Amino acid sequence: MNLFEQNESSVRSYCRSFPVVFDQARGAELITRDGKHYIDFLAGAGTLNYGHNHPVLKQALLDYIGNDGITHGLDMYSDAKERFLETFSRLILKPRGMDYLMQFTGPTGTNAVEAALKLARKVTGRSNVISFTNGFHGCSIGALAATGNQHHRGAAGVPLTDVSRMPYANYFGDKVNTIGMMDKLLGDPSSGIDKPAAVIVEVVQGEGGLNAASAEWVRKLEKLCRKHQMLLIVDDIQAGCGRTGSFFSFEAMGIKPDMITLSKSLSGFGLPFAMLLLRKELDQWKPGEHNGTFRGNNHAFVTATAALEHFWRDDQFARSVQAKGKRIADGMNKIVRRYGPDSLFIKGRGMMIGISCPDGDSAAAICRHAFEHGLVIETSGAHSEVVKCLCPLTISEAQIDKAMSILDAAFAAVMSEQAREQAV
Repeated sequence: MNLFEQNESSVRSYCRSFPVVFDQARGAELITRDGKHYIDFLAGAGTLNYGHNHPVLKQALLDYIGNDGITHGLDMYSDAKERFLETFSRLILKPRGMDYLMQFTGPTGTNAVEAALKLARKVTGRSNVISFTNGFHGCSIGALAATGNQHHRGAAGVPLTDVSRMPYANYFGDKVNTIGMMDKLLGDPSSGIDKPAAVIVEVVQGEGGLNAASAEWVRKLEKLCRKHQMLLIVDDIQAGCGRTGSFFSFEAMGIKPDMITLSKSLSGFGLPFAMLLLRKELDQWKPGEHNGTFRGNNHAFVTATAALEHFWRDDQFARSVQAKGKRIADGMNKIVRRYGPDSLFIKGRGMMIGISCPDGDSAAAICRHAFEHGLVIETSGAHSEVVKCLCPLTISEAQIDKAMSILDAAFAAVMSEQAREQAV
């Protein structure tokens, strides 16, 4: 038994899939203390969109610390916060015509979700919230109530209430109108659905299996919210910050959410940082009514500002993400055609993409084989059946091609073994 197993809680999970000790990381590579290199197709579960230790972000942080910049300041004013506020407004909000206030919550995505749900209930005076099948919003109690995953919900220990679950886009196939179904339920006083304060939705469901809603479905959902006086909360914690090929996952869809939650790659450097964007008229908090000791992280403000200035001054980075997403999709489509045109299929959008396998055992075996040959990649989905690419957006084309080669060999080994077993 190693030191980790002796001293760390059994709640640990990723280390079970990747049982090595990592010591260094650069760009899209993880390096063990034994010197073995791995291509990183996990990227901190989407926290490292700009890769490990990006030199521009690293230098900005080193300079700030070297100048004795303020580390912790609750929600007091600081130079680092001021520069982030100005930069995010100038480079992200204003060019997109988005008039939102920024609320810095506790440092994780689930903190931002809790703030959004709490504010929606405060503003509307209603308690019920609509969330969707296969949605994942966090593991604190309010966010967990809106999460569909049974494994996570089962650990709560208390009833998870005040949430009505609705079918996500294409949950019953592309011929079933799930928005129409919701409209019928919300308009029927005997449906048993209490009038909701808000709807919370991921435009691409990360942990839920890379289910991607169409622009038409999302627009219809927004209209449904307006019709029934519900606030629309978009959870862009994993799908945001460029992951789908634009800063926000919903940009090309023509919607205006009431609130947006951001975290994961917001700091750009893996530093804890979460934010709630909210329409100004919804800002009905009393001072300190929703707080947290670590709301706002000055080191994260510094790296986030550097990331915005470096990557989001124009659309060049977004175009590169779209091109790399296509390169990955092309590689995955070749794998599907070779090893399972009837049993494998592509899911997701942009550089948030994966291959759905026949079952979770197959996907797990593929990920194990890939790891043995130098690729860190994980699964998602209701049955952990989707082999999920979440690599840094800064990954090189050569690294993509190498990763696709490793993944191709992993699918070849696992699918051929299954074929042999079925033939016996």
